[in-house]
Amino acid sequence: MTILLLGSGGREHAFAWKMLQSPLCSKLFVAPGNAGTASIATNVNLSPTDFEAIKTFVLQEKVTMVVVGPEDPLVKGIFDYFQNDESLKHIPVIGPSKMGAQLEGSKEFAKEFLVRHNIPTAGYDSFTKDTVEKGCQFLETLQPPYVLKADGLAAGKGVLIIHDLAEAKAELRNMLVNEKFGEASSKVVIEEFLDGIELSCFVLTDGKNYKILPTAKDYKRIGEGDTGLNTGGMGAVSPVPFADAVLLEKIETRIVKPTIDGLQKDGIPYKGFVFIGLINVKNEPIVIEYNVRMGDPETEVVIPRLKSDLVALFQAVADQTLDKIELEIDERSAATIMVVSGGYPEDYEKGKVISGISTVTDSIVFHAGTKTQDGAIVSNGGRVLAVTSFGNDFQEAIKKSYQNIDKLHFDKMYFRKDIGFDLL
Repeated sequence: MTILLLGSGGREHAFAWKMLQSPLCSKLFVAPGNAGTASIATNVNLSPTDFEAIKTFVLQEKVTMVVVGPEDPLVKGIFDYFQNDESLKHIPVIGPSKMGAQLEGSKEFAKEFLVRHNIPTAGYDSFTKDTVEKGCQFLETLQPPYVLKADGLAAGKGVLIIHDLAEAKAELRNMLVNEKFGEASSKVVIEEFLDGIELSCFVLTDGKNYKILPTAKDYKRIGEGDTGLNTGGMGAVSPVPFADAVLLEKIETRIVKPTIDGLQKDGIPYKGFVFIGLINVKNEPIVIEYNVRMGDPETEVVIPRLKSDLVALFQAVADQTLDKIELEIDERSAATIMVVSGGYPEDYEKGKVISGISTVTDSIVFHAGTKTQDGAIVSNGGRVLAVTSFGNDFQEAIKKSYQNIDKLHFDKMYFRKDIGFDLL
């Protein structure tokens, strides 16, 4: 098969690394990719949301499958674009329909879906510029802290958790009236705060059948002890140590199954990943959010733990035969640590020369924000590299990753030294 993978981050490098282990994959293109994908596959200078250019490329190169990494092309409807084009409809796209992608594209759509299908989630209401004062009154009915979520896509930064009521009201006005997150916050969902520990559940579905992939937990804050600004993720571990058989059973029966059934009941075509962000409140799993693709950096710990052929899994998704496949999982723990540019998630510099990648042993280095320039690998984003290791437990895996990060260098490089701190 000739496969086109869309995206340019650590998630896509992990996908590429895994798909190339499959005898079914004869040629892999990554658009636009990064220096890591360039070393194992063929990068193509295409934007994941330029559907016309993707069409031309796919037909020219006789691509037989398209795998979508990021959320943007899904929310913009790449699945439907292929389905509605006579020359493309025979090519499977791994990712949900535009309607299915609204589970991530609109927080309000997701909350309505959760309530409609009796899936446990926090109480909420949503507001626009016209109802901002009602939103302020709604905040008064809640106990602090207050959770404000931009309805649309805000690159993982559209959620605010505020302890002071006056500040929460000010931020609500800032989001709705002053368009703090632009179009993404033209509607804001206010939610009751849930106190517990977060984890992520990943599901692959063909629209009818599903497979639950390994659980993971990521670390969003830039500072140690989960302090400071939200990022795209600073590290992750898999499996989640506190996710025992009882909790996993509850997640499947109360959340995963009703989600897949709900998509069918609502007539929503969905062939791809469902990433369910959960919070464990006194051993009761509650949904915080849906994403319609794999997480990053969670992919960098979940995918390496898959022993099964990823391309065969994707083919089964396309053929709706996922029930015929037995999922094989590596029993070992995996941990990934993100190495980021100094200043991230605010202003940072690009173009810093990276050294030491070739000296890493017993870990996998996934490139997140890198490119090749004048024969050198340089930083090209906020999150630059993800260093993934296996261990008999998460502590051993984390230790290996840190030992290998010591071999890496670029100017102003930063990483958190406490990934996994809350699991001990």
